[in-house]
Amino acid sequence: MVTVAHLVKRAVQQNEFLLEAMAKDLVSYGNLAALIKPEIEKEFGSPVKDAAVVMALRRYADGLSKTTKRLEGRRLPGEILMRTNIIDINVLKTPVFSTKIKDLYKMVDVEHGDVFNVILGNNEACIITNEKYRERLMGFLKGESVLTKQQDLVAITLRFSSKDFLTTPGVIFSAVRRLAWESINIYEIVSTITELTVIIHKRDSMKAYTVLQEVVAG
Repeated sequence: MVTVAHLVKRAVQQNEFLLEAMAKDLVSYGNLAALIKPEIEKEFGSPVKDAAVVMALRRYADGLSKTTKRLEGRRLPGEILMRTNIIDINVLKTPVFSTKIKDLYKMVDVEHGDVFNVILGNNEACIITNEKYRERLMGFLKGESVLTKQQDLVAITLRFSSKDFLTTPGVIFSAVRRLAWESINIYEIVSTITELTVIIHKRDSMKAYTVLQEVVAG
């Protein structure tokens, strides 16, 4: 059975910034209730009292606040690294491209610290590497369907000191939420057992570096 509380929760979950504000108790629940009440009543199928909506909002906000405090308290030991002059190229994944992937590894000098990540989706592939390889990479991709090319990017890596990152809930959420709150767009996310890397535009690099320091304990 659908309840008012369920409908209220679903309504506010559509707005990440509203969730953040509720978790920090920055919302007027009376005003918010008046705003979402028509939608709640439409889905509920009958009139709903203002007090019921306000109560549901407050209860949900209490839960959000507790969860946020718990997640923010989980700062894992580690360090932050930033690499500049990064490019991000997305291509259509075809049988021909799949057979050529191994040749990409011969192009990039990863042994001397160059950036190189290949992410394979069901239909597309993403290549993240240093700007200096752009011309060679585009030559390599000649004949392939290049979907997007992004440059002027940076890679910010959170390198954790232990494998706890893999089993600790909320670490990626905490990082992404902080970036979203600062209106920082994420082009790609790459993670391993002890590392989380976000690819962003260079104009956001310093702001992102600062807010992501809150995720790791130095």
